[in-house]
Amino acid sequence: MRQNISIGQRENTQHDGTVIEGQDRLFYSFNLEDHIPTNNLLRSIDRCLDLSDLRHYLADFYSPIGRPSIDPELMIRMLVGDTAYGTAPMLAWMVEEKDIEPHVPLWDKTERKDDSFSISDFHWNKDAEEYRCPAGKALRSEWRAFKNLRSHVTKANTINFRSSQTDCATCPMKAKCCPNTEVRKIARSVHEAARDVARRIAKTPEYVRSRHERKKVEMLFAHLKRILKLDRLRLRGMSGATDEFTLAAAVQNLRRLANLHLKGHPPQDRYACFKQKPSN
Repeated sequence: MRQNISIGQRENTQHDGTVIEGQDRLFYSFNLEDHIPTNNLLRSIDRCLDLSDLRHYLADFYSPIGRPSIDPELMIRMLVGDTAYGTAPMLAWMVEEKDIEPHVPLWDKTERKDDSFSISDFHWNKDAEEYRCPAGKALRSEWRAFKNLRSHVTKANTINFRSSQTDCATCPMKAKCCPNTEVRKIARSVHEAARDVARRIAKTPEYVRSRHERKKVEMLFAHLKRILKLDRLRLRGMSGATDEFTLAAAVQNLRRLANLHLKGHPPQDRYACFKQKPSN
């Protein structure tokens, strides 16, 4: 995301830089910056993530001969980009702005490893905008009225909900709720509604099926890039890219068909699409 991508962007211009009227562009152009929102989480990660010294530290592990290796900076950015799909801002962008069902793993660190209560053990009351603990006590973002209205949103885009010290002092479940603090605090993301949508989808059979299908598709793309070396397109224009990708996919299918044939004789209907229909 650090670089703009432009494919064959060329215009008929005069010497002063103005475009000649009545003449179209010669090639199809695509600019990645035009398709990523300005408030996208990946832009914030790109501003904070500095990998300039990564190649220096890993230089001894790369050889100048043989197959070209993947750029280590690119590998890290691919991992970060894939992980960012499950973050709260990305889920909110998919659910609230694009109306997309988030069939992606949720990036959730709210579950506790010890025997104490996790956030999932608390009930969220949307109408009252408060949590209810397993003992039925309230956790609120404010316990008194302020003269000036406050949003209570922190720098991490969360709202802190705290219980009452009086309720926690006499609660028999305090040892399993907040044994080391006087009150229990829950940091609720401002995009928690979108996270709840992802949680509900993750419990459905459709999510399990989509995850399985996604792995199958991702493996095919990885094979195209790593084995067939389709890491970039050589032909210009949308039609050229379509033809090149179609040919690469055809080669991939032929290789898979040959592997299936070497492993044994598959059922006859597997070759039904390759058989020539008899002419009338």
